[in-house]
Amino acid sequence: MCRDFLTQLREQYQLLTKKGVQVVAITPSNGRFLEKFVDVFGPFPFLIYGDPDRKLYQKMGHKTMAKWKLLAIAGKAYLKHGKSAFIPEDEKKQEIVKKALKTLDIYIQGGSWIFDEEGNVIWSHIDQSPEDHATIEQIVKKLS
Repeated sequence: MCRDFLTQLREQYQLLTKKGVQVVAITPSNGRFLEKFVDVFGPFPFLIYGDPDRKLYQKMGHKTMAKWKLLAIAGKAYLKHGKSAFIPEDEKKQEIVKKALKTLDIYIQGGSWIFDEEGNVIWSHIDQSPEDHATIEQIVKKLS
């Protein structure tokens, strides 16, 4: 789960809703893990749903990154920033992140989608790597 992108969504929630957007996040997590995550990293002003079987992710065309490629990216981040690139200082947050790294599908990549009121896709961005998220600015620009 990308806590940084969820944090950005939370920080820009008012801007997005002023544009008439309903924000919903979907993660490859189960309900129990999500509850713990929200307790520690939340609150979030939008709904976060779990897709532990990744059926929606797969149906929408999201990619599972090759293990070697993600490990190479992680290695670079570790060399540049040390363990702080992955592990927060707060103990409760550390516990959640470590559990996610051990038990969740950290190789599946996310994305951003904008749908119209009828459910038609207006715009989408499927991440190719962990650092390839659409920015909030890109999303807002597509809403204009």
